[in-house]
Formats: sequence, structure tokens, C-alpha cells
Amino acid sequence: MILSKSNLKAIQYPEVIVPDTAVFGLPEKVLQFGTGVLLRGLPDYFIDKANRQGLFNGRIVVVKSTAAGSASDFDEQDGLYTLCVKGIENGQKTEENIICSAISRVVSATENWDEILECARNPEMKIIISNTTEVGIQLVKESINANPPASFPGKLLAFLFERYKAFNGSETSGMVIIPTELIVGNGDKLKAIVLELADFNQLEEGFINWLENNNSFCNSLVDRIVPGKPDAGTVAAFQEKAGYEDGLLTVSEVYRLWAIQGDEKVKSVLSFAEADPGVIIAPDIEIYRELKLRLLNGTHTLSCGLAFLAGFDTVKEAMDNALFSGFVSGLMQEEIASAIPYAVSKQQTDEFAAQVLDRFRNPHIKHQWIAITVQYSAKLKMRVVPVLLNHYKKSDKVPARIALGFAAYLRFMQVQKEEGGKYFGEANGATYPINDDLAHYFYGIKNSIPGDIYVYTILNNTEIWGTDLTLLPGFLAAVEQFFAAIAAEGALATMQHS
Repeated sequence: MILSKSNLKAIQYPEVIVPDTAVFGLPEKVLQFGTGVLLRGLPDYFIDKANRQGLFNGRIVVVKSTAAGSASDFDEQDGLYTLCVKGIENGQKTEENIICSAISRVVSATENWDEILECARNPEMKIIISNTTEVGIQLVKESINANPPASFPGKLLAFLFERYKAFNGSETSGMVIIPTELIVGNGDKLKAIVLELADFNQLEEGFINWLENNNSFCNSLVDRIVPGKPDAGTVAAFQEKAGYEDGLLTVSEVYRLWAIQGDEKVKSVLSFAEADPGVIIAPDIEIYRELKLRLLNGTHTLSCGLAFLAGFDTVKEAMDNALFSGFVSGLMQEEIASAIPYAVSKQQTDEFAAQVLDRFRNPHIKHQWIAITVQYSAKLKMRVVPVLLNHYKKSDKVPARIALGFAAYLRFMQVQKEEGGKYFGEANGATYPINDDLAHYFYGIKNSIPGDIYVYTILNNTEIWGTDLTLLPGFLAAVEQFFAAIAAEGALATMQHS
């Protein structure tokens, strides 16, 4: 039995939340560019939850923007899919299975562009969501009269111009537009591109004014781990218990955050936010970006090399080790939290850190440490160096765990060989890939500088860090000591000294 509207009544599995069929009569209120799992696991999840609570009462038209792939799974299942939410919350294991019914239909931009433009004439439609990857928010100077325009901003502008014409530029016909691409200031960037593209297309002044003054382009931040399609074993086990097949089965962690920069007008349109505390609408969302960037991403970055060198494959595996778990907790709560370069309270950092630790211990997410080491150098510079510098503004005491994290980075980045433009290191009797824009630099200095000044040479390099890290009191000596200890004793044993 395939999951579909007609088969809902036949689903008898008590551990799955089945939608009320009344939801299929709700109006279409949202246009969503993108069919990916993040959108299904976060924005669409929130809208589905709000519909079940009678708060939003609207459904989503999903635009399939590319020619690749097929929307047949959505069509066969009437837009329904099962979201399995699994993880740890407040230290306790939790699991919830939901048949999400927020999606009304999926429309191919390539094959049915007129259907999408028809949505612009729908007075109920007030919201546009996108996740077209970071590459999607780029200016392509093109005509919006193409069928369809090639770029996402081109499609968006064509849609908005169609809406402007349909409602004669009325003030109330503007849209709330929320890009979720992982770009700082994503809403501001998208608006600037759309305005430039409107100028390129020589669109009328009245439309430009309507575009600027009656539409809200909201910066947003999304945070939820929603892996790709579950492995065959997970799918088979669920389908055997549930009694139905689902080609769109999606698994996510429990934690969820969608921070949206907006005012009261935006909040009134996004009424689904009332259904879940994970949706935050505020005039300033920078605090949420800082908490995520420093406590989650920064901790990942400072831990990844150390964990990999210690022989751990996944985050969960490392967190099962008491010594490593203690290192991560101390790093996050004692060193990073106190030095976040933003006005944030201890209560806020404590609460966020506790959530991060729950996420790291999630047995259902197999997050590979080697994947976290990709662009290691750039991540350290962006996520950690501002914290390190702010620490030294407050104290001359060496942050030992941060120093150990840097030492592990320097050990991990020791390139041993190059093959076909790819670089590799060696640890624990095996080679590993170094996917970092600076790998060629590390390979170049492999035999050109004495080993006893290797740590100094890297920390002193202002082109890498934007500052000379050897000038920080005691930091160079601490990193050198830890670097030597990793070589002599191994990464795990070295953690005992941090």
C-alpha cells in the first residue's frame, strides 16, 4: 500500500500521526522554491503542525526549479510524506512519526511555468520560501519573459511582476519572502539581486516602488539536521511496522530552529509561527546566528581533527567516550560561551549548549568527523578566531581546549602526499583526504621549513588568520606543547591534559 490520500483511512499504525482529510480543502497560501529534505523537515513541518492546530490553515505549492529528477513520488503520494523525528531532547530519547500534509502539489517550472504564474493571481497566497542552495541566489542578467527564467531570482521577479499586474499594485498584495539558503543576510542579498534584475528588465517605476515598499524580504537562519534519503534498512523497518510504502520517507533530528528577521506585519502573515517555539520572528536574529556559529559550528570545528585523530568516525561515537564528551562540554560551556563576540547572557549560552550536546549524542544521526574537516582552515578563521581574540580581551589565561583544537588542526593538516591535485594525510596507519583550499600551501611547506618552527609558522601567518596568533599571551607555547603531545601520546591521551 502506497501512502496517498485514498489510503489514509487504511493506516492502522498507532505510532504515526495521520492527517485529518479536512486539510486537503485548505487554500494554497505558500509558494516554495525547492523540493529538498531540509524544506520538508523544517518549514513544511512547521506549517503542517500549525494546520493540525488550526492556526495557519494553508498549504504549499512547491516549485521544482530544475529539469533534473522527477516529481513523480510527490504526485503518486498526493504530496504526502512521513517525517520521522528522532533524537534526544532534555537528555531523554524521543521519537515522533508524522504524515505531513502541508504540500498541496509540486509543479515543474520547466514544464508548467504558466501554472506557477497563475499562483501569483491567487489572493490567498502571501508567502514565498526558497532553498535553492547558495549558488541559487546569484544575479543572472536575463529576461523575465522567458518560459521560465533560468535563475531563481529571475523566476521570483517574474512571479512578483505578475502579481503586481494582477492586483494593480495594491499595498495589500505584497508578499513575505523568506530565503533559507545558508548565506548571511540572505533576504537582503536576494532583494538587492531582484531589484538589479528589475532594472535590467526596465520594469516600470510603479512596480519598483511596490517591490521595495510592499514586499518583505526577510533574512532567516535555519538549523535542523535532515539527512538525505534514509538507508534501505531504515526504510524497510519503518514500512514493515507502519504497513505502507513511502518513497519520500524523511528522518530529522528533534532540534529545530527557523529564525526570521521581521516586524509585526511579517509576524501576522506567518501565523504558523505560533504552533512551535522553534520558529522565532524578531527584528534582530543575529544572536541566534552567533549561538549557532560559535557553540555548534565552532565546537564542531575545534573537535573534528582531534576526534578523527583519536580514531572516532562519527560525532555520536566520540560522544560515547567519557573523556571526549568531557572535552566537548568544557570547550563549549567554559571557553567558547564566555567569549562569544556578541551580547549574550549565560542563561542563553547554557540553554543552547545543552541543546547542542543533546544533538551531538543523537544515535540516529551518523555525522562523520571527516566530513566536518572540509575547509577546516576557513572554518577555524570564521568560527573560532573571533572567539579566541575576544577571550584575550577579557583574560590573559590560555584557553587550553581551544589551543588543543588548534594543535589537532595543525597535525591533521600535515599533508603527506599529493595525487592528481588531491591531498592526503596519514594517521592511525591509514591515509585520509584533506579537502581544504590551503592543502596545497601545507604541502608546499612540508619540506621547506624545519619541524620545530612549523607551529609558529602557521600561527604567525596573517594571510590565513587575519591576525598574528603568536602574539596572544601563552597561546603559541600551549599549541606547541599539545602538538608535540599528540605526536608522542596520541590525540585521546592528550585530551587528559587540556
